[in-house]
Amino acid sequence: MPKQKTKKSAAKRYSLTGSGKVKHKKMNLRHILTKRSPKRKRQLRAAGYVAEADAKKIRKQMLPYG
Repeated sequence: MPKQKTKKSAAKRYSLTGSGKVKHKKMNLRHILTKRSPKRKRQLRAAGYVAEADAKKIRKQMLPYG
């Protein structure tokens, strides 16, 4: 059976943690940041985690080799 291809768009957006969770960067931190409070910008720097129901699909279909 041939190898599965990784979805490159997903590989650039998501990464897997050691425990198997799917990590992503939060949105709203690219431009027009003057209107956002420093607290909000600081919170957006932290990584976000995909919900488990969606993470199963990402792990299986888009990132088959982690």
